[in-house]
Amino acid sequence: MKLNFCTLFNINYLAKGVALYDSLIKTCPDFHLYIFAFDDLSYEVLRGENLSNATIIPLADFENERLLAVKANRSKAEYCYTCTPFTAKYCIETFALDHCTYIDADIYFYTDPTGLIVNMGDNSVLITPHNYHSLYDQSAISGIYCVQFVCFKNTADGMKVLNWWADACIKWCYSAYEDGKMGDQKYLDSWPYMFDGVYICRAPGAGMAPWNALGFDLKEKNNRLMIGDEPLYFYHFHGLIYLSNQKWYIGGYVIPAATMAYVYKPYIKHLLEIDKEVRSRFKHADALNTIDVKKVDMITLKYKVGIYVIDIKKSFRKFFSDLFFNERRKHYRSNYIKID
Repeated sequence: MKLNFCTLFNINYLAKGVALYDSLIKTCPDFHLYIFAFDDLSYEVLRGENLSNATIIPLADFENERLLAVKANRSKAEYCYTCTPFTAKYCIETFALDHCTYIDADIYFYTDPTGLIVNMGDNSVLITPHNYHSLYDQSAISGIYCVQFVCFKNTADGMKVLNWWADACIKWCYSAYEDGKMGDQKYLDSWPYMFDGVYICRAPGAGMAPWNALGFDLKEKNNRLMIGDEPLYFYHFHGLIYLSNQKWYIGGYVIPAATMAYVYKPYIKHLLEIDKEVRSRFKHADALNTIDVKKVDMITLKYKVGIYVIDIKKSFRKFFSDLFFNERRKHYRSNYIKID
């Protein structure tokens, strides 16, 4: 079974996007990845990467009148969120695909994802839960489901959901919580109730991420990464930031030692290798999106306060207890790693 994927990113996510492609090459025997290059430099770099299983689509070929009409009123991130459903829609309609799976550029595959698509059966849409650990539960604001791996089949049911999502993102798609909406993501919460043929993927290894890593016992068995008896399909490296002092900030989350050893360190080495190769051809390209270390305090504050703001509504006592006196406190003092 040939799998069709699409993703979008600009130069800031280029190393992660190329790593995503490389992970598919290693794990998926038959796939094609449609990459939407959101700036000229990323398009130029990607064209020289010799990605035989990919099609690179420049922004000018993709943008339509509806997207251009809202672009000026959205931040760069918000515009990317707005475009998400349109990438899958563009691929299905332009290339006459029977299905297309949108994937975030900062995920990395460890097991062939074909089984995830096969397990949809006759359903037309696949969504994956965040599976938040209780320490980081943002379901009420960020949604039950994550826009990280969303599959649409070219069926009446599949296109009905995809077109609805595209219309909704044109009307409202901002980096703020408002009236039950948040970016492109909270819309997914209603799909299982609004539409037929929506499949919720429950595989524990489909969407391991920093917000749920504490809830999984990741181990290496026979050269495979496993969660119990289930394979790790993909990890979502949300919040991973490269700093100007050559350290990496991992987003304010507590990451288990096994996940750090088996997932983060090899992935970071891969990103560094990609960036080195890109810089050999484009001297001033920063495929890692290096952040000035002087801004670390602001980044830390964001994750210490911002990500847990929902806890204030639940309990002031719980918020301050969690923030300053449990294992998070230790983590904030060592939330930066350096790969030799």
